Parts: sequence; C-alpha cells; structure tokens
Amino acid sequence: MSEQTIALVTDANKGIGYEIAAGLGALGWRVGVGARDEQRREAETGPIGVAYVPSKTFLNAVTVQYAKELHDTNILINAACPGYTATDLNGFRGVRTPQQGAAIAIRLATLTDDGPTGGFFDDAGTVSW
Repeated sequence: MSEQTIALVTDANKGIGYEIAAGLGALGWRVGVGARDEQRREAETGPIGVAYVPSKTFLNAVTVQYAKELHDTNILINAACPGYTATDLNGFRGVRTPQQGAAIAIRLATLTDDGPTGGFFDDAGTVSW
C-alpha cells in the first residue's frame, strides 16, 4: 500500500489559497481545491465583519479539539496566521504578498510527524492565543 499526502485548500483560485495549493502541489502533494462565492457567502453569513472575529475564535477552539482527539496519530492540526496579506477580503491593502502569506501554511503542512500540534503559528513561530 502506498501513502499519498493530501490537502484540501479552499479559496484556491487566487491569492494565498492559490499559493498554498501551488506550493504543496510542487512538493508532490495531491491537492483538492475549492473557491468561495462572495455573493453566496454574504447571503449565508451576513457582512464579513460580523462573522470574521467569531470565526477566528471558533477556529482556534477547533484546532485544539482536533489536536487532542488525534494526539495518538501522525496527524498534526495547527492554525496559521498569514499576516496582513493583500487579498480581496481587505481590498488588497495588506502589506504582504499572497506568496509571503502562504509560506507559513506550507511550512506547517510539511512538518514531520513529530512536529508541533494544537498551536497557532506565524512566520516568527508560536502566536499566543
């Protein structure tokens, strides 16, 4: 039986998502990609500002829960902060390029099995919750 490393990257048609998918694909990963529809998102969640902060809090909690649940496997669960990256979400006002923002996600996705799990990371290392 062979092993294949697989990643699912949402919003992979542009920006950070695209850079993450391209970077992992270049490393030989099988990458499933998806794109978000802005009008549908708005209709389902309301203005992005209302949902953004609670969604980040929820993501942190889920990261820790999954890491605890999968602690006896070789699956690592971490959250990544790409920094203030120029994307359509912020009207391209960010100071980082999508390539720079994708770097931390690619680094976390390529950790060895004994790497950290249940954490929140940026380019400088661990970020306090």
